[in-house]
Amino acid sequence: MIIAVDFDGTIVEDRYPEIGKERPFATITLRKLIEHHHKLILWTVREGQLLDEAVEWCRNKGIEFYAVNKDYEEEDPETNKHFSRKIKADVFIDDRNVGGLLDWGSIYEILVHKKTYAECLLGEEEKPKKKKWWSF
Repeated sequence: MIIAVDFDGTIVEDRYPEIGKERPFATITLRKLIEHHHKLILWTVREGQLLDEAVEWCRNKGIEFYAVNKDYEEEDPETNKHFSRKIKADVFIDDRNVGGLLDWGSIYEILVHKKTYAECLLGEEEKPKKKKWWSF
């Protein structure tokens, strides 16, 4: 699975342009997702030196991204003028999600153990639907 991950407010607390404190369990969860053979793309508004600092911060925490602000590492926006800034990812992890950012433990449970949003957010177990008397 290709997973796009925001930096400010998602991996770290939002202190842009500074780098905030790590959000609890963010880097360990990202390393586990990489261990599960997911491809991570850092998708952030940061550019230039600020982007380099974020990538280096992540690298120091053991996170190597498949690509940064593009679909794949070899993509060259200078030679390919017809590329779309909209990246192709299966999942986006961002603090601006509808409903906000789940905790990183819940994100891991949803992506790796296929738990539902309700199971993680509300602690509800998926219950088999009760059969109607006319069902076989």
